[in-house]
Amino acid sequence: MHRIGYVLAEGFQVMALGSQSVFEFANLVAGETCYGVQNYSENGGEVRSSLGLTVGTRPLASRSTADTWLVAGVLDPVRVLPSQKVVDFVRRAAPKARRMGGLCTGGFVLAAAGLLDGRRATTHWSYADAMRQRHPGIQIEADRIFITDGAVWTSAGMTAGLDLALGMVEKDLGADVARSVAHRLVMHQRRSGGQSQHSEMLKLAPKSDRIQQALDHVRQHLAEPLSVEDLAAHVHLSPRQFSRVFTAETGQSPAKAIEALRLEAARAMIEQSRHSLEVIARETGFRDRRHLREAFVRGFGRAPQMMRRDARPAH
Repeated sequence: MHRIGYVLAEGFQVMALGSQSVFEFANLVAGETCYGVQNYSENGGEVRSSLGLTVGTRPLASRSTADTWLVAGVLDPVRVLPSQKVVDFVRRAAPKARRMGGLCTGGFVLAAAGLLDGRRATTHWSYADAMRQRHPGIQIEADRIFITDGAVWTSAGMTAGLDLALGMVEKDLGADVARSVAHRLVMHQRRSGGQSQHSEMLKLAPKSDRIQQALDHVRQHLAEPLSVEDLAAHVHLSPRQFSRVFTAETGQSPAKAIEALRLEAARAMIEQSRHSLEVIARETGFRDRRHLREAFVRGFGRAPQMMRRDARPAH
């Protein structure tokens, strides 16, 4: 049986507890107790979460053992520094454990313990720069859902902890069990670690129904030319008025927004399918494979082939 130890500090992000459901349902899917989960804290007893919920914990001690240690994050790791006792425990526990994980800003504790030095890691996007400045020896990849570098796992913010836990289940019990767990948890999709933390539709966030309608039309017709004139006609505006309103509401020109949505769709296909780059380019509105590659390098600083490689689950 895999023993999962969660390290909780006062004010821990309550969302971290949600990832425990992944291990719970893995037991149900497998039909046996593959995982045992236990909460720990510096001194044991009740620990209060960021929401005010209290959780009972065992005290961290030299005899505390687990197959996997997962450190929960706090809302502001810049202002709330980890306890030295917890950092020391994490440093001592790492050589004895099979793997160590930082959920969201819990990665700051792993970093303070020296476990991320010289490794690739991620954290919540809003604290990636702070981690980079505090720990320059870490290769921060702020746009990843989760990253596995050897025996050390780190995740992005909030719901990405579920994806990290699912990645662990896949590694332990196989892809079929992980997919079944995701299905039972009603997760929209099983996100591999290489996926982006961000959604272009959320980033654009138009204020009016007309511009939202135009964006919905773009997403549904990515393979088509999608000129400003066509989009303006679709929402019953003149091209000039449409461009002005679109830019005012989204902060981007229609052309840039369309390319961003095409890139997001192409990226999803690269990460989640085995379609050739030629097919992906055609389905998402790029002229050809070369055009797709140029847009990827311009938008992400990486070639599509590299992104596909990094999106593969760790085995």
